[in-house]
Amino acid sequence: DHRDLHSFPTRRSSDLFHHVLLFAHLAGVILWVGGMAFAHFCLRPAALALPPAQRLPLWCGVLGRFFRVVWLAIGLIVGSGFAMLGATGFAQAPVAWHAMAGIGLVMVAVFASIWFGPWQALQQAVAAENWAGGAAALNRIRQRVGLNLLLGVFTVAVATLGLAV
Repeated sequence: DHRDLHSFPTRRSSDLFHHVLLFAHLAGVILWVGGMAFAHFCLRPAALALPPAQRLPLWCGVLGRFFRVVWLAIGLIVGSGFAMLGATGFAQAPVAWHAMAGIGLVMVAVFASIWFGPWQALQQAVAAENWAGGAAALNRIRQRVGLNLLLGVFTVAVATLGLAV
């Protein structure tokens, strides 16, 4: 029974509220982690066939759109996650939930480091047609997105398998 797994009150209004929060949480995770997986495993290999003068503006356009989606996803994930933690009670919440929250906050910090660091440098380099500088910035973004992708997959494992232990 899902109520046992999530340690949530059994009243119908609480169940509905919990399911709405869970939907928002999972939608945010799917958007963010799925988008990173698509970018890393599908878009990146295809884009490598393009010369820098085409590849870097492409990445600038893609990441500009994706990063706005990530900010929305972060709002959904953090807002719904802490609402579910608060409704359950921090002390009563499963350890897996606390691990998920901690790792998720690290992921937000990594994303913020991308946004305020190499993402700004990539945009400036592309605007100046500085392809070497843009490639260096994109490489730093790739490394941090790779880290966040690993953390995201690990967090999904903790969230699902962690409830079983």
